[in-house]
Amino acid sequence: MLLAKVTGAVVPAVRDARLTGLRLLAAEALTEPSAAPIVAADTLGAGEGDTVLIATGQAARLALPARDVPVDAAVVAIIDEA
Repeated sequence: MLLAKVTGAVVPAVRDARLTGLRLLAAEALTEPSAAPIVAADTLGAGEGDTVLIATGQAARLALPARDVPVDAAVVAIIDEA
């Protein structure tokens, strides 16, 4: 799990059909500011500037309605205060 801040939306030119209807967000890890941005599937309607909890790996796929979606990161919580 990662604590991150949403920096914007990602709009792919081409996407896997299983990602249709799924919003993708760019986020920066708060615990590792020098790390590369993370692209995460948005399961909750998070917006730019929100602090979120991101699940990665198999846990990310479990957060989605369908289990066969090809994602490695998903927003699983929007944090009010940390």
